[in-house]
Amino acid sequence: MLGFGTIGLIIVVFLVIIALSIFFTFVPVALWISALAAGVKVSIFTLVGMRLRRVIPSRIVNPLIKAHKAGLDVAINQLESHYLAGGNVDRVVNALIAAHRANIALSFERAAAIDLAGRDVLEAVQMSVNPKVIETPFIAGVAMNGIEVKAKARITVRANIDRLVGGAGEETIVARVGEGVVSTIGSAQHHNVVLENPDMISQTVLAKGLDSGTAFEILSIDIADVDIGKNIGAELQTEQAEADKKIAQAKAEERRAMAVAGEQEMRAKVGEMRAKVVEAEAEVPLAMAAALRDGNIGVMDYVNYHNIQADTTMREALGKVGTDQSSGAGRDK
Repeated sequence: MLGFGTIGLIIVVFLVIIALSIFFTFVPVALWISALAAGVKVSIFTLVGMRLRRVIPSRIVNPLIKAHKAGLDVAINQLESHYLAGGNVDRVVNALIAAHRANIALSFERAAAIDLAGRDVLEAVQMSVNPKVIETPFIAGVAMNGIEVKAKARITVRANIDRLVGGAGEETIVARVGEGVVSTIGSAQHHNVVLENPDMISQTVLAKGLDSGTAFEILSIDIADVDIGKNIGAELQTEQAEADKKIAQAKAEERRAMAVAGEQEMRAKVGEMRAKVVEAEAEVPLAMAAALRDGNIGVMDYVNYHNIQADTTMREALGKVGTDQSSGAGRDK
């Protein structure tokens, strides 16, 4: 059986091991030794303070070592404050190193502001050294003679670090170039002018200063391809003629409907007049009866009146027969 001294020693060793594990877990001794080996003076209490502030020490110390080796004067408090603000410390330090190597003036405050603004500061520095080419889709414009011309442009831009915060992005550059291309094509008298000299598009667009207010500087605008599209003018004239035709047809239909309505109205008036004539003729027998009753005419006068009517009817019938015979003889000939 073990004695009380042996058991106490085992307990002490166990407690020491636990204490050392907690110490080395809470205090990044290995990171502190790495910093000292790299010539970066970082207090062990500073690393403990990072743990208390819930800052990962490796996210601060490793970029600090990188910056020190590159010859940059960056304080640990700057890196820690940028980390606490939600920035990417490693990317900012890489951007500072790249700018330092390319002799580009870039301070830590500006790099941190660009990073916190949501832009990739390292990519911006790389674009300042190596300009980027933005290719636009086919941009269609219509010349004055009605022919559609399509042009594709390649825009060479360089990042302007001074305007990265608050400056417009690539979409604005592409939109402005597209507007300039459409305006230049639209001002051409003939589409052949654009085909013969496509460089006029790039020169006109480049002279407008399209990079103002953006985060980029336009170095050149090159027309990569020019193509002919539809005859927009002819299509518009055809559509206008078709519209005029439909309007004329509608107006003609309106006039026809008015004529039909007028004809129906005249037929109604004729029917009305015939009704009045029939009504007037119906009064004739009544008037004759009244005249006979009053003695204004005699029976013989009434008989003579009917004889005259019969005579007139017979003559009209004979006249119609003669007319029909003459028409038939003319057709036989």
